[in-house]
Amino acid sequence: MDPFFAVREMLSRAVRRRWLPISLAAGFLVFTVLGAVFCCTSAGYGYALRMCERYLTRVCFSDRSVIVIFFERTAGHALLAALVLLGGLHAAALPLPVVVMLFRACTLGGNLAVFFTVYRMTGALVVFALYLPVHLCIDGLLLLGTALSFSRARQFRFCRTAVRSLVGDVILLCILIAAVCLAEAILLLALFHPIGHIA
Repeated sequence: MDPFFAVREMLSRAVRRRWLPISLAAGFLVFTVLGAVFCCTSAGYGYALRMCERYLTRVCFSDRSVIVIFFERTAGHALLAALVLLGGLHAAALPLPVVVMLFRACTLGGNLAVFFTVYRMTGALVVFALYLPVHLCIDGLLLLGTALSFSRARQFRFCRTAVRSLVGDVILLCILIAAVCLAEAILLLALFHPIGHIA
């Protein structure tokens, strides 16, 4: 099967209801702003600071192999994609992908606030060169998965065709996530890690 055709077919199903991806994107933007505001509280600030420190020490300035970082990041995001798509098994499970998306939006807003206020120039370099582009690409793919779940939930039946379609969406979304994480690994080698950290 032509992979580009598969991606186009997935996109056509996701945007069948045009209001849905627009509403999800608008909600994501609102919760990103709320995450930045919530970061002003002690609990929100502490959590965002820990997340930023973890990103800097385990991804950007880590002594670990870039290959290990790639597989770790791919596996983590692929798990989120699977959870988002499993929300399409039943209408009652649809809050699951929405919660995943809105939590990531809040985390993004809080982390951006910490990167710019605490780490300043270093934080700005990390945000614009690596963190924000990768985060938004992954969020876009998860938003696509959420739209697919909404379009699937009402008519899903446990039959061979429906299960095959679900598994195909999971595999394709994981491949796209792996491509984003591969680009992240290349950027890590180009900007933050010495070539010796490739393995």
